[in-house]
Amino acid sequence: MEAGTRSDAAAPRPPDHPEVRREVQELALLFEVSRTLARSMDLREVVGPLLEAMAKNMGMLRGTLALLNRRTGEISIDAAYGLSQSQQIRGKYKLGEGVTGKVVETGKPVVVPRISEEPQFLNRTGARSGLHKKDISFICVPIKLGNEVIGAISADRLFTEDVSLAEDVRLLSIISSMIAQAVRIRQSAQEERDRLMQENIRLQEELKDRFRPANIIGRSNAMQEVYDLIGKVSKSDATVLIRGESGCGKELVAHAIHYNSLRSTKPFVKVSCAALPESILESELFGHEKGAFTGAHQQRKGRFELAHGGTIFLDEIGDLAPAIQIKLLRVLQEREFERVGGTQTIKVDVRIIAATNRKLEDLIMDETFRQDLYYRLNVFPIHIPPLRERRTDILLLADFFVEKYSMANNKSIKRISTPAIDMMMAYHWPGNVRELENCIERAVLLTSDDVIHGHHLPPTLQTAEATDTIPTGDLKAQIDNLEREMIIEALKNSRGNRAKAAKALGMTERVMGLRAQKHGIDSRRYRTN
Repeated sequence: MEAGTRSDAAAPRPPDHPEVRREVQELALLFEVSRTLARSMDLREVVGPLLEAMAKNMGMLRGTLALLNRRTGEISIDAAYGLSQSQQIRGKYKLGEGVTGKVVETGKPVVVPRISEEPQFLNRTGARSGLHKKDISFICVPIKLGNEVIGAISADRLFTEDVSLAEDVRLLSIISSMIAQAVRIRQSAQEERDRLMQENIRLQEELKDRFRPANIIGRSNAMQEVYDLIGKVSKSDATVLIRGESGCGKELVAHAIHYNSLRSTKPFVKVSCAALPESILESELFGHEKGAFTGAHQQRKGRFELAHGGTIFLDEIGDLAPAIQIKLLRVLQEREFERVGGTQTIKVDVRIIAATNRKLEDLIMDETFRQDLYYRLNVFPIHIPPLRERRTDILLLADFFVEKYSMANNKSIKRISTPAIDMMMAYHWPGNVRELENCIERAVLLTSDDVIHGHHLPPTLQTAEATDTIPTGDLKAQIDNLEREMIIEALKNSRGNRAKAAKALGMTERVMGLRAQKHGIDSRRYRTN
């Protein structure tokens, strides 16, 4: 009997045995889950097919994957099978709320044989309202990464006495473990992508900052382009032409190019071509020999010689006299010259950076600037945008100047008031950064309460709202006032001569008389004896 019993126990089970069929279905399901998870790095793309595979192999009516948001503490359905979109959206729980909330909070699976008998089953989605709740079983297992619960996976199925819910829990636990491993792999990959992205951003910022010298303030897109050009040209010996309005910081850019170049340890020599008359400028640039002219008591080196090995900065190059332009052209072409009154040719190794606030193309048309010199200078042009085109830099510059002049004047300025900020942002800054610096210096000197107020700014920055001078009256009255002022101004300029005033205003003398009569203007008041 014992031998027979052992023989019967060891006998293989037939393929149609219920346990064999169940095991085959489980293996098929786990294989399908594994293959599905391997399809994509995006979990959202594979959860739908995964839940469909569970429905097909487990007899599942509905299935959900819910994930925990650590920041908000809310659990929401991320993917579902057998739920409509609106039902899925309604499936939200707090930690400990309902069966799903309890599973995520405790990290332990929960089995509800009949949801109609379980008060904690909230049916938040409303998907079971139209069915006989007593016939539905609900299984929910946690998804864990180590000891951390990141969500839960659940399944609905019809309740029958011959189905082992414990087996379903075991199978769901295996699937949740596979999902957790997939999430872990994806998290590691995402972390690596985030790290590389952060590294890329850091390198980009480093490149942006690399050629942002301490003497230049500005983070606007327009200035970023300037920094990029500075970075590209600095290490070369190319001639640079810096263009921009007066006061926008052309000399600072020239400094930045020189001190980021391979010549940074050599001299940086500045020459203002507009500040000196032609007779003196030639000697300043090229030097002179003893006795070359009255007062030349000894030999003197020019700026080009002094800049040997380094950089010479020719500011306001558009004001250079024609005779000097010819000599400068030779220096640019041959890197050689003679001193005033000398015959010895002097060779120099010097980089030339020029700057101008004038439109050289118009000067060429007027034949006051040589075209060949222009082409020699315009090898690498850099345009410095005016302050009105980079308004995001205004407050950065204002803060810098407040700190600078606070220290210089032993003051402790805490802030700039909102009205003062509004005035600065609304102003068009024709004098650019230099004008802004002067305004801030004035304001620092005027303030007595460690705050820059609107009334500390010059009258040119004052607005109608700030000074309570908003114009009153309709459009016709404003036009009449303007017309009256223009006629009076024209009569002043013509010293009471109505014919000249009329011509200046582009009207006949008769019309001029009628308009003056209309406004009660007596031209005789503006005559001079």
